[in-house]
Amino acid sequence: MLVLDFKFVYHDLQSINPSVMKSAKYLTAYLIPAFCVWGLLQGGSTSYATVIFAFGFIPFADQLMPQDTSNLPDVERDNRLAEKIFDWLLYLNLPIVYGILALFIYQLNTQDYSRSELIGQVLSVGIVFGTCGINVGHELGHRSNKWDQRISKLLLLPELYQHFFIEHNRGHHKNVATPLDPASADRGDILYIFWFRSLFGSYRSAWKLEAESLKRRGLAFWSWQNEMLHFTLQTVLYVAVIFWLCPDWQSALAVIAAGLVGVLLLESINYVEHYGLRRKLLDNGRYERVLPKHSWNANYHLGRIMLYELTRHSDHHYLANKKYQILDHHNEAPVLPVGYPASILMALVPPLWFAVMNKRLERWEMAA
Repeated sequence: MLVLDFKFVYHDLQSINPSVMKSAKYLTAYLIPAFCVWGLLQGGSTSYATVIFAFGFIPFADQLMPQDTSNLPDVERDNRLAEKIFDWLLYLNLPIVYGILALFIYQLNTQDYSRSELIGQVLSVGIVFGTCGINVGHELGHRSNKWDQRISKLLLLPELYQHFFIEHNRGHHKNVATPLDPASADRGDILYIFWFRSLFGSYRSAWKLEAESLKRRGLAFWSWQNEMLHFTLQTVLYVAVIFWLCPDWQSALAVIAAGLVGVLLLESINYVEHYGLRRKLLDNGRYERVLPKHSWNANYHLGRIMLYELTRHSDHHYLANKKYQILDHHNEAPVLPVGYPASILMALVPPLWFAVMNKRLERWEMAA
């Protein structure tokens, strides 16, 4: 009887679509929020578990693992697009993000964290906000259906960055790798200065893009159709709720600070993704089409999984509506010397970043 049961189990496993089995690797991305929950509950030095995992273990493991430049065959590509599991892997980040937000607020109200512990907790929650919040919100924000877009906007709320939904889709993807895009770093830009330029420039751009959209539709700027007004109201309400739930204003600021960490993580990735790459200005006054050569790629396997293939960024910009599970590697795309987490660490030390990347950029330009 036991043998018969095993045969049934084996038969069931054999019948599972290989695409579903391969999607299981993306469960690894949930390790980041898992470490964060552990740190929130445990406290002490464990408060930094997420930071150590994201910016210690992942960069180290990426260097030990082979890079994967393979692309999917057409049949498997179609299978992956047909499987909803790849979407649900993204949707589950919504309860994860808000669950961690609720746990963080609860812990702040019931635990007496030391300053060192609080810094670790803010950084850890911020990393979750950046990866499970903004990064997943970014992926879903490119989808055409309203369900995915609503989840995207909810995931962008804890970081106070809902305007990203407008500016990224209508601004960044149009102007990437040109001086018109505040989120594209030029050669010699220092990360810390870039943060401010991208933060304020992107916010200003979102208002401008929405105003232009309303004008084309014959609607007034102060119309309730202005989505930036929706985002502003939602942000104010969110902040008000945070201060209501945290009678201690320092605890409320810690929650807001975690959102800022998530935003700075996003902007650091923006800095790395397009550093020094520029599209040519054509004779007709327009810039050349966005091509794979206008984004830095990284094929380090673990980093790709943790960020839902964001590191195959060239293909994402080449075809923005392409889902993460079928993104391709392009031989003509420039490749970073290390993965995204390690690149961010390098960028935090500008002389080191310039020493490595400016030479790599020059070699790339000569070969292109």
